[in-house]
Amino acid sequence: MKILVIEDDTRLGEQIIDALDQAGWVAELSQDGVDALYRATSEPWDAIVLDLGLPKLDGLTVLKGIRDENINTPVVILSARDTLTQRIDGLNAGADDYLTKPFEVLELIARLRAQLRRASGSASPVLSYGQLSLDTRTSTVTWQGAPVSLTALEYKVIAYFLHNPDKVISRTELVEHIYKQDFDRDSNTIEVFIGRIRKKVAPEIIKTVRGLGYQLNAE
Repeated sequence: MKILVIEDDTRLGEQIIDALDQAGWVAELSQDGVDALYRATSEPWDAIVLDLGLPKLDGLTVLKGIRDENINTPVVILSARDTLTQRIDGLNAGADDYLTKPFEVLELIARLRAQLRRASGSASPVLSYGQLSLDTRTSTVTWQGAPVSLTALEYKVIAYFLHNPDKVISRTELVEHIYKQDFDRDSNTIEVFIGRIRKKVAPEIIKTVRGLGYQLNAE
C-alpha cells in the first residue's frame, strides 16, 4: 500500500516514513503544501497522512484541494491544533481521522490500517479472499490456514490484491503501489513476483486477464 506523508518537520516525517516502511507499506514524504497538493492529486495513493501546519499552503487548503478533485483517498490529519473547533474543521474539510500531536507512531499505523480496511470494504483486521488471508496486525499471510513465507515485495503484491479483491489490476498499477518513486521501476518484474506467489500459494490464486492485468481468483 502506498502512503503519502505530508509533514514539514523533517525528523518527524522521516520517523513516520521508517515506521510505515517497516509495516510493509511504501511511504513517501512531502514537506510543503504546494508540493503536497500536486503530488496528492497527480499520483495514486492508498492513504494520506496530512499535517496542518505546512509552509506555502496550509493543510486544510491542501485537503480541500484534494477533495475538490473528487479524490476519495483516506486522509488522516496530524496536528498540534487540538481544540474541538479545529478538529471539526478538519473533519468537515474531508478528513477521515484526526490525530493530535504528540502521538505514538503505532497508533497512527493502527488508524491507517483501519482506514485502509474501510476503503476496501472490510471492518475486520483480517482480509480474506477464498482460502487466502492476511492479518493486517501481524502482516501474516496464510493459505488454507497455513502460513506463507513471502519476501517484502511479494507481501506488498498480495496485500494490494487483498485490499482490491475484485479489481483487475494492471502491471503499471502494481508498480506504482509497491515501489517508491525514486526506485528503479520495471513493470516486467511484476510477472516474476506473480510467478513466485503462484508457486508459494497456488497456481490459480492470481489469474491473468489478457490485455488488462491480473485478478485474484478464489476458485
